[in-house]
This record gives sequence, C-alpha cells and structure tokens, in this order.
Amino acid sequence: MSTQQRLVRETDEEARGLAQHLLRNARFGALGVLDPVGGAPMVSRVSVGTDADGNPVSLMSDLSLHTQALAGNPACSLLVGEPGPRGDPLIHPRLTLQCTAAPADKAALKPLYLSQHPKAALYFDFSDFSVYRLVVTEAHLNGGFGKAFHLLPEDLRLA
Repeated sequence: MSTQQRLVRETDEEARGLAQHLLRNARFGALGVLDPVGGAPMVSRVSVGTDADGNPVSLMSDLSLHTQALAGNPACSLLVGEPGPRGDPLIHPRLTLQCTAAPADKAALKPLYLSQHPKAALYFDFSDFSVYRLVVTEAHLNGGFGKAFHLLPEDLRLA
C-alpha cells in the first residue's frame, strides 16, 4: 500500500456531509485554470453558487483571463471553504473539486443565482457575463489535520 493510500481515509457519511455543506454554502472560491498563453497554472477568486442539483456555478466575465483560459481548456479546479476567525487556517475544512467548465443557461439560472448573490443583479445582465456550470469529476476533502478523503460526484449528491 502506498503512503498516499494510507493517508486518505475511507469516505464515510460524515465526510460526505461536510463536503456537501462546504459546497452548498460556498459563495466564492479559488478557481484554478491553465494560462492560455504560457500554460502555467493560475488561480482566480470567483463567485460560486449552486444550481438546483447542487452543481457549482459561477458568473464570469468574458473579459477575464480565467474565462479565456476555460475557453481553450475547460479543465479546472475549484477550492471552497474558508478559514474560521480563530486558530491555524489549516485546521479548517476545505474542498477541492476537479471539474470541467461548461456554459450554462444564464436566463434559467438567474433567479437562483441572484438569490445566492443579490449584489450580482447590478451586472448579471451585462452582455460580457456568462454563467458556467462546473461539472465535478472528483473531489478531495481536507477536513483538517489527518482528515483527507477522496470523493466522487455521487458522494456530493450531484444529479
């Protein structure tokens, strides 16, 4: 058994519940993409919501570099979960999602997205903004020190 396999715990209901909570309550996250020019990894803070099926969605400007990167390579990752007000930031849970970004129906998602991000009403209808659904292929939960889990979309209860 490899060291990596020994460090990752068997996914249980507690891990599933924590991962679902982190995803459904996230309102922003760190989106990782590959720079379309040089190919280097880059990370951007993006707004995050969830659609009716619990999939992460984000409203992004076509002018942003991360949106241009996704046009060339839709593979991405999304980190959600923020440190609490006290203690070492590394003891707080966080969830990394490995995803493929796909354009979503902006008009259909508008009411749900604006219920999660009311201030986005100021720019939601701008022509350079699009909604992207991040289709999760797998996830990695760090529930704090010594609490690592590998999850699949069904563990997140994504339709």
